Amino acid sequence: MRFSELIYGVEALDVSGDADVTGVQYDSRKVRPGDCFVAMKGETTDGNAYMNLAVQSGATAIVSDSQEQARRSGVAWATVAHGRRALAAISANFFGRPAEKLALTGVTGTNGKTTITFLLEAMLAAAGRRSAVIGTIEYRIAGKAIAAPHTTPESLELNQFFSGAVSASASEAVMEVSSHALDQERVYGLHYDVAVFTNLTRDHLDYHLDMKRYFAAKQKLFSGMGAEPPRVAVINTDDEYGRVLAAISRSARLQVLTYGFEGADVVARKSEMGSEGTRFDLVTPFGEIAMFSPLVGRVNVYNVLGAAAAALSRGCALQQVHEAVLKLPQVPGRFQRVNAGQPFSVVVDYAHTDDALRNLTSVAREFVQRNQGRVLTVFGCGGDRDRRKRPLMGEAVGKGSDFTVLTSDNPRSEDPLGIIHDALIGLIRSGADYTVEPDRQRAINLAVRLARPGDIVLIAGKGHEKVQITAEGVFPFDDVDVARRALYRAGYTEDFAGTLPGVQGAGQ
Repeated sequence: MRFSELIYGVEALDVSGDADVTGVQYDSRKVRPGDCFVAMKGETTDGNAYMNLAVQSGATAIVSDSQEQARRSGVAWATVAHGRRALAAISANFFGRPAEKLALTGVTGTNGKTTITFLLEAMLAAAGRRSAVIGTIEYRIAGKAIAAPHTTPESLELNQFFSGAVSASASEAVMEVSSHALDQERVYGLHYDVAVFTNLTRDHLDYHLDMKRYFAAKQKLFSGMGAEPPRVAVINTDDEYGRVLAAISRSARLQVLTYGFEGADVVARKSEMGSEGTRFDLVTPFGEIAMFSPLVGRVNVYNVLGAAAAALSRGCALQQVHEAVLKLPQVPGRFQRVNAGQPFSVVVDYAHTDDALRNLTSVAREFVQRNQGRVLTVFGCGGDRDRRKRPLMGEAVGKGSDFTVLTSDNPRSEDPLGIIHDALIGLIRSGADYTVEPDRQRAINLAVRLARPGDIVLIAGKGHEKVQITAEGVFPFDDVDVARRALYRAGYTEDFAGTLPGVQGAGQ
């Protein structure tokens, strides 16, 4: 491809020269002969500082978002106003504008994004459609999994992924769209047919600073970024921010489909939770149907409602929606049960905000009530993140649990004991019974040993994650495997086959 073709549609301030381009990179370390290097300012580094390295590595073209940089001789050149916007257009051009060949659904919000994307993928499959999925746990094309380095990647990786999806005959793409990606314009230029808003609670304020900025980032999915706004806005109006977003979306003349338990277009009636799942009547503008979901609890009813509203907006039938829900017993790391024949429940969940922890312990309370069991919760707070939410998390867990084991959860560069102290303030405020065990593996073992018949052990925070991130490094750590080993040590061996996976020095 010629450089002049590659930068078609890019907002360029200055262009000179032309060249053949065989690849695109924004990381100078990955540049190969024939590549176009997009030098742009990032969160922690400025790609413009690495232009010479890119040229030495064989780049034939440079695109820079710095007007202070001098043109490099021997290469085609463009100065642009916005680096990430330029990267988005260049990436789309290089891969043949694959997103335009897919119907995109974007899901944003604090909680529920992952479960909704899993559900929606299943609903679209029940309607005979092949989907590509981008999310926190993994990326998938027609069911084939690819490791997910970010919830929402940069536009270069997005367009490469979309190109692969088109080649695999996918017609739909379902994406978790993070607030970071929206704020940083990683999804610039993408047109979403359907956009879903789940809710907004305190999270990521280490980045966004306050809820106003956090909401403004989420709102960008519904206003369109370098593309037309979505055709349909699917919004949870049981959430206060959702009600505001619905009003904004209607004023912008979007088609709005709301969901919730009351006063919405798509609602759940007569919901009943049992140990095997949840029953409710799904009532929609397209008809109603009696539903059973193996996913447990009120929070998962919200997830089914959001996914159903999106699927109906994409032309799926109610029966296809129900068929898909029946076939999705669980989502990795989302109220994932660990069973070894023990007379109590063990659940691993990704909950890592005070609201998510309230929801999790509330579901657990419903779960054990009939057996008069207890809720035992293992949790910690992540390091290098918003410190202000730690006491709130501690208080939420304390109020929702009968006994809490406060431990470590990805302390990163921080002192684990300092993080624990922050959370302990709220835990003490709740008046809860608790103990502190900084070693996460020992904390899980302790909770399993304390459990009695009818109890539920919640292991919160890491969910699907497979590592523990500390100042000393990154260590293998999987809450599910650690829980299985703890149950095995306690004498419960049902459903175990082969050797149990090991867990190496990741307690901190």
